[in-house]
Amino acid sequence: MTRTTTETRRIDRSEASTLSATENLRMLDLLRALDAGDWSKPTDCDGWDVRALCGHVLGGMEGFCSTRQLMHIMRAAKREAGDGSFVDAMTAIQVRERAELTPAELIDRLAAAGPRSSRFRARVPAPLRAVAMKQELADGTTESWKMGYLLDTILTRDTWMHRVDVARATGRTLVLSSEHDGRIVADAVGEWARRHGQPFTLELTGTAGGTFGQGTGGGPLTFDAVEFCRILSGRASGPGLLAQKVPF
Repeated sequence: MTRTTTETRRIDRSEASTLSATENLRMLDLLRALDAGDWSKPTDCDGWDVRALCGHVLGGMEGFCSTRQLMHIMRAAKREAGDGSFVDAMTAIQVRERAELTPAELIDRLAAAGPRSSRFRARVPAPLRAVAMKQELADGTTESWKMGYLLDTILTRDTWMHRVDVARATGRTLVLSSEHDGRIVADAVGEWARRHGQPFTLELTGTAGGTFGQGTGGGPLTFDAVEFCRILSGRASGPGLLAQKVPF
């Protein structure tokens, strides 16, 4: 059955907490399965091997475990960003501050931070959720985000895509389910559709897939669900409407 994008509701705060908790656990399970040689393998993220990528993921969890940690990363990122991207500055700090951790230390800290981060993100008060930040997208455009969007959508979407990156880099199995991964994919499809506003019919194959549509007259598109999200994130390219990127 084809779902119109208007039928795909956006992820709210309560659902975001469940999705983030599940995603954090799945990333942890994947990292625990890696061999020693896997951590130095290059990923689809320029300049990051698996270990550096995981430093960023850990930073994304630890930076959102308490108000103190959140204020630290916000102040540091604001200073480092200057007139540039706040989120990119935050990412650079996350990797740099955890550059000396061993894989075992990364895993231990991820195990501790994951549940705390999910709980804290759900409790961030409205004034902080309304804080605006500047971010440059994969297509080079710049837009303003609210902290609530970062907390409810981007942080989980980011961890999910980095789990894809790690699986691709190491050849490990990417664990997927329709309930969890399918929901993250559907939310990304809905945002992609809102951003370009054009008619389409989209069939995404695989466990995380589904069929989506918007308007009439748009040509049919068929992709593997994970590969479609890689295209939206800028990790791969595609023609036509696929030039419209979505933040991950």
